[in-house]
Amino acid sequence: MTRRPAAAAAFTVRYLARKMIAPRRPASLAEIGLFTGAPQHENLMRIDELAPVRRMPASTSPAPWPAGPPISLPASYAFEGSTKSTEQFLADTDTAALLVLVDGQLRFERYLLTGGPAVNWLSMSVAKSFISALVGIAMDDGHIADIDRAISDYVPVEPGSAYDGVSIRNVLQMSSGARWNEDYHDPASDVHRLTQAMMGRRGGLDGFVARMATESAPGTVCRYNSGETQILGALIAHAVGRSVSEYMTDKLVEPLGFESPSFWVTDLLGTEMSYAGLNLTARDFARLGELYRNNGMWQGRQIVSAEWVRVSTTINSPIREPGRPIVGDHGIDLGYGYQWWIPAGDKGDFSAIGVLNQLVYVNPARATTIVKLSANRRYGTSSSEETNRDLENVEFLRAIAESIE
Repeated sequence: MTRRPAAAAAFTVRYLARKMIAPRRPASLAEIGLFTGAPQHENLMRIDELAPVRRMPASTSPAPWPAGPPISLPASYAFEGSTKSTEQFLADTDTAALLVLVDGQLRFERYLLTGGPAVNWLSMSVAKSFISALVGIAMDDGHIADIDRAISDYVPVEPGSAYDGVSIRNVLQMSSGARWNEDYHDPASDVHRLTQAMMGRRGGLDGFVARMATESAPGTVCRYNSGETQILGALIAHAVGRSVSEYMTDKLVEPLGFESPSFWVTDLLGTEMSYAGLNLTARDFARLGELYRNNGMWQGRQIVSAEWVRVSTTINSPIREPGRPIVGDHGIDLGYGYQWWIPAGDKGDFSAIGVLNQLVYVNPARATTIVKLSANRRYGTSSSEETNRDLENVEFLRAIAESIE
């Protein structure tokens, strides 16, 4: 029986309410001016006013960070042979939050623009590292038998499409062989088309990745691809039988003592935007970094296996060595693990990184985790380091870690 329009609208509102999703149309990138040079700090702190979301409560046992002796930031840092001003860099990249933990103690915390200790900020691709952790936890829980199994054993995809028969491991390593263009300054690129799928047409986000095409043999090219993380989110949901938000609430939010309520952006069908849609405070973003710095252990409890942390933050193939991963139309001088970036130089550090300069940087040798949340308005206006400043952000955070005594 076909519903009349009014009845259909009422049904949609009831459905979204049951799913804890705000019944609003996702804002398009064009509407908020993303990758156009327009300021973004007013948008990144109010995403739940712009798009449907699925909310997560704070932990029932919140764990505020203990305060340690305050530190000062170095006044300058070195990048590509030049000495750069810290204050100028913070301003130029529209920094909203900078938080430094050393040995689990809060040693530095500063907010600018629209940032604040209780402000949820859009993760962009920092979400990818959270999804990777949830895949590892699902492995530990026995929901996923083996990451060398095909992801299509768990997630429905079209026969012959990019993820049909491709191993979960290859997807984790951005090496599925799927055809993809992650150019942020190209409005016709695949990453923009994936975002447009949030309108819910043709199966929404999950429908989009289920139809993607193959370009190369799996395991032969490391091509950064937000679609890989979206299907990993689908893997979690299908393997566990719960939404990404519900599983994250139980497996990360609750045991790690998240202090603030948070949320995931969803498409209009209620599917989490797994590749970029997590919204947390800086203090709660830091919890994943600290968990990984401590090899998956949190206050005496193993949240995710130490082996998963090790392989996730290790480069195991020449195609993932710094300089080899392809982002859009160019290589980048960072290596890749399981949805974590590994800087060049073999210093043992690693980072979750999102566009507009979101980072959760971990330096185990210095016992340091740093969160930088930003709204770099120039990001994506070209594909160059000059505007995007991905490598410079890593070197800046490295300099902070190395300055701590």
